[in-house]
Amino acid sequence: MTAARECTCMPPFELEWKHDPMELRTIGLLGGMSFEGSSVYYRLINEAVRTRLGSLHSAQILLYSVDFQKIVDLQKAGRWEEAGDHLAAIARRLESAGADCIMIGAVTMHLVAPAVQQAIGIPFLHIVDETARRLLDAGCRKPLLLATRYTMEHGFYQARMQTHGISVMVPDDAGRTLTHNIIFDELCAGKVLDASRAALISLVEAAKASGADSVIFGCTEICMILETDKLPLPGFDSTAIHVDVAVDFALGTPA
Repeated sequence: MTAARECTCMPPFELEWKHDPMELRTIGLLGGMSFEGSSVYYRLINEAVRTRLGSLHSAQILLYSVDFQKIVDLQKAGRWEEAGDHLAAIARRLESAGADCIMIGAVTMHLVAPAVQQAIGIPFLHIVDETARRLLDAGCRKPLLLATRYTMEHGFYQARMQTHGISVMVPDDAGRTLTHNIIFDELCAGKVLDASRAALISLVEAAKASGADSVIFGCTEICMILETDKLPLPGFDSTAIHVDVAVDFALGTPA
């Protein structure tokens, strides 16, 4: 009879997270809305950290990517409170996992930002506030907003900007429909079409004629099709601005 062999397997181990105060702060990114937009966030954050620190440095990010279709269904049904509860629960999980701040990688879902902010005990980086500061620094106070129909029509974006003394313009109904469809039917699906780019630039030209002094890329995916320095008005990419603030936070540099 063969003798039993002694087990030499290592016992299961538990990972104990010990935060090194010299490390970068960890960014909690609530993403997946869409994953095309979240990939922009991930790339820009890491590129910025590498540029600032050099070598092979990259960011510490905790990314929770939701199933976007579930969020879209809640949006279409107007079930914003339920969507807010869902994102708030995820934000708490990111905080428990070690995130030092929370950011939502989607402008539209800042409609439920109050629910997320109230659910956590760490800083929440609000994209509208940060974009407003950048506009004011440039002396712009009457921007055109290009975004989803929810962001352009619900009123939360305009109200938040108004607290900073900024009056937001939006396209007419046809322009809002056009922009919304370009975002959801094309950009969120990874499609970037020249005809759609031209159509958006026409909206900017019309806004300029009506008194707009700038244009806000008010949806994460807009930067996939437009460039801030190739427009009839000064452009402000809110995603890039949001990223700058997050990297400042991660590096401990003043905003």
